[in-house]
Amino acid sequence: MRRTAVLFDLGGVVLGSPLHAIRDYEAELGLERNAINLVAANTAPTGAWSRLERGELEMDAFYPAFEADCLAAGIEMDAREMMTRMAASSEPRPMMLEAIRRLREADFRVGALTNNWAHTGDRDQPQRNDGTRALKDRFDVFIESSVEGLRKPDPRIYTLACERLGRPPEETIFLDDIGPNLKPPRAMGMATIKVDTPEQALAELAPLVGLDFATR
Repeated sequence: MRRTAVLFDLGGVVLGSPLHAIRDYEAELGLERNAINLVAANTAPTGAWSRLERGELEMDAFYPAFEADCLAAGIEMDAREMMTRMAASSEPRPMMLEAIRRLREADFRVGALTNNWAHTGDRDQPQRNDGTRALKDRFDVFIESSVEGLRKPDPRIYTLACERLGRPPEETIFLDDIGPNLKPPRAMGMATIKVDTPEQALAELAPLVGLDFATR
């Protein structure tokens, strides 16, 4: 079946990877690689990270809650410092923005599907903006976990994305930098691309959509 829609994760795909910022912070603290990421994963779906991304916690409440989750795993860290570093790493990738523009120009339906958090800010970061919502007008559909109360890899959020795109999973391609987030859409019939670098991801996307992103 011909693919007619492309769905992009944001952080680590369209934007710089917040995972890299977390890894650098882990290294500074002398922690094993992915130690903090594992806390976020292992406490799902009831932990502070999951609740933040579903819009159930504001940032001021998230900081002590996530620090407590980490402490329970034997990790002492500063959640405010970590989130500040993550925000600084989330710069748009021009190559991906150009690919999105070209896909829409070629009449593909293009959507964003991101796990994020409320942007109300806190005492030290009023109206915090990690670059996510500034990209809304670049997409036909823009789906945020903190708005929907659902987060990847819950299958329901992929179903919602297809409904809003107006395309079935079999016509949709999904790009994400986290492997577990690709499993449910693949099972639904989507083509999936694990993003390691923009160059690699676009090289894999090109034959699926019939566009050459290396040239213009």
